[in-house]
Amino acid sequence: MKISFIVCLLALLCACGGYQIGGHKPSKLAKIRNIAVPMVQNRTLFPRADATATNSIVDALTKDGTYRISTLDEADAILYVSLNKIKYDQSRSSREDTLRSEELEMRVTLDWQLSLPTQRNKPLEAGSATGHTRLFAQGNLQTARAGALPDALMRASQMIVSRLADGY
Repeated sequence: MKISFIVCLLALLCACGGYQIGGHKPSKLAKIRNIAVPMVQNRTLFPRADATATNSIVDALTKDGTYRISTLDEADAILYVSLNKIKYDQSRSSREDTLRSEELEMRVTLDWQLSLPTQRNKPLEAGSATGHTRLFAQGNLQTARAGALPDALMRASQMIVSRLADGY
């Protein structure tokens, strides 16, 4: 009876042997603890999208918890991001008029690079992230687009943070 209990206890302990608390950063970013996120460059015609994109990136980094947000003076690395494209595709059209959209898919593209404060031209990591969402094109289309933008930006921000925190 005691031997079977000890064997079960050892089996349970061995099953959790490789578990680590916290994320597994890429080896290039092992020494990075504090990241500064300056205002996102908005290369689109969407008003105030830069502030919304910056907030979504900071929120995603904060929720992940692998890195701390800091000022430019205290940062180990700086995350430069630019909002390059907002694209709309028709998902569903009206039955009477195929050119009239009822539902649109919004895609945003964020290009980013993580650099040391002293070496902006040599990025530690770089990439592009795409986020998408759907919106209904009824009523005020401008309001619908403005309401859908934070969701698409949050999805793209989560892709960036996943790459920085987990390596994929």
